[in-house]
Amino acid sequence: MIEQGSLPPRTPAGSAPEPADDALSADWPPPARRRGQGRSRGRGRRNRRGPLFWAVPAAIIVVIVVVVVVLIVPGRSTPAPVTPGSLITTFLPGEIQKVPDACPSVPAATVDSYLSGRPKSAAPPPLDGPLGSQCDWTLDVRPVYRLLQLDIQAYTPNGLASGDGSATFAAIDAYAEAMQQKQDPAPATGAPRGQVTVEPKLGTAAFTATQVYVVGGAITDVATTVIRYRNVLITVVLNGLDRSNNGGYGPVSMPQLSAASLALARAAYTKLT
Repeated sequence: MIEQGSLPPRTPAGSAPEPADDALSADWPPPARRRGQGRSRGRGRRNRRGPLFWAVPAAIIVVIVVVVVVLIVPGRSTPAPVTPGSLITTFLPGEIQKVPDACPSVPAATVDSYLSGRPKSAAPPPLDGPLGSQCDWTLDVRPVYRLLQLDIQAYTPNGLASGDGSATFAAIDAYAEAMQQKQDPAPATGAPRGQVTVEPKLGTAAFTATQVYVVGGAITDVATTVIRYRNVLITVVLNGLDRSNNGGYGPVSMPQLSAASLALARAAYTKLT
């Protein structure tokens, strides 16, 4: 069984929006005060400036109340305009726009040291032009069956990505999703839970996961290594047939399979940097 690294951009994912603040109390706006109450009616000369003096502030207060209601009261506010430049739509300096070819990224001697027996290589056609490259190596010499898959994928800016939507944030989301799929795979996939180990001091972030697939009488051990560097993910999946339905294959050492996956991913990473 083949496990291919899943690298879609993630939005992540997940939190409910915070409720809006109750900007105004139930008795807002306060009732208007009646002008002139409590004022003495002296017999002296009437101040002709009085009515104008009070009318101007009253008009200002009415305008302020209307503005507050329009801008704050829930249900009456208009959508806030999108701030120009809030999302990144182009590659940032240092982000990678062309990845190396996957097949020559791992030296033949390195592949032979973990898949001895002259494995056959094949390069699937790229789907994203210079942004992606894949390579497969197959070794089928009883009792050994190995399938090595290498995927190098550069991510582009994405408005659905977290953060500022940059290519790097898109890769961060894809890395997090890849780890989540190993730790807690969706039931519909039929994949078993993986044992995940974070690999320090490798790329910007890296992990190795091991899984054991049991289908009928066949058992396949799978080791996966994922390395993120800026906006690029390097994914190595190494399958080892531990037991087939008809026999004749295995056994497989999972520690050796995991070490090989990590070493091959590290070799590809050196070509990227």
